[in-house]
Amino acid sequence: MDNEKWRIENQPSTINLNKIMKIWQADFYKHPGLKDTQGKVLWELIICDEQGNLVWNNQCPQNQANSDWLVNQLEAAATEEKFPELIQVFRPQSLSLLTVAVEKLGIKIEATRRTVALKKILEKHHGQVKIEQPPPQALPENIWGKEWRFASLPAGEIVEIWRDRPIPILDLPPSLFPINLGISSTIPIPGVVIYGGKKSLQLARWLQEAKPVALNYIPNKINESGGLVLEVGLVERWLFTTFADSEIAQAAAVYHQRKIASAGLHFLLVQPDDSGMTYTGFWLLL
Repeated sequence: MDNEKWRIENQPSTINLNKIMKIWQADFYKHPGLKDTQGKVLWELIICDEQGNLVWNNQCPQNQANSDWLVNQLEAAATEEKFPELIQVFRPQSLSLLTVAVEKLGIKIEATRRTVALKKILEKHHGQVKIEQPPPQALPENIWGKEWRFASLPAGEIVEIWRDRPIPILDLPPSLFPINLGISSTIPIPGVVIYGGKKSLQLARWLQEAKPVALNYIPNKINESGGLVLEVGLVERWLFTTFADSEIAQAAAVYHQRKIASAGLHFLLVQPDDSGMTYTGFWLLL
């Protein structure tokens, strides 16, 4: 489980990641602190763009909180500008109604935790954004790889290495590019490499469908082993590994410290083996 600097040679361009898409981030939720003059709790719709500019904000009582009301609000929000190509939603409780509404308008919707701009607005309006999460579950054994290790890549090289590489599954969003996060090019970006062997593609496809968000470190406690928890989707959590011995625990602590130094940016890589010849899936995470 070494955590030394890990490098790969670059290859010819095959993927264009620079296409600009108009995206809104939306939340529709019943906030306990919002009440009408009769003391009844109100639902609030907040829409912003990726830059954090507020696009629309309105409230309604419980008996109006439905997809028809949302359609009217979305149409009103787009009176001075076109509809977005995509609306991102992070809250499970908001997803079903917003899905029905945007489908009526022909807009795509994405369930994702990567709604940084929206969460900043919500924190300003309502305080810390908290979502209930279930305890982590054991990873399905039928898709698991042979072994794994910690690794790192220089921030200045991580995009150039992967953006043009012919790889079956690649999740490298521009919003997470180190330069866009203000991360110095010399900072090591930590990550985890999984050697999947013959199950490499099966594992990568399962991960892509699950939508990885982060690999979070849980330190050892008295009479309790630490581990790595794979956060996926909106609230799902999987127990990636536990720290069976002190050497792994020490390497994991280094991984965690590097993640702090990289402002939370890290990666997950799936490849068949350690030959460095082929790669199956790569995810840049935050």
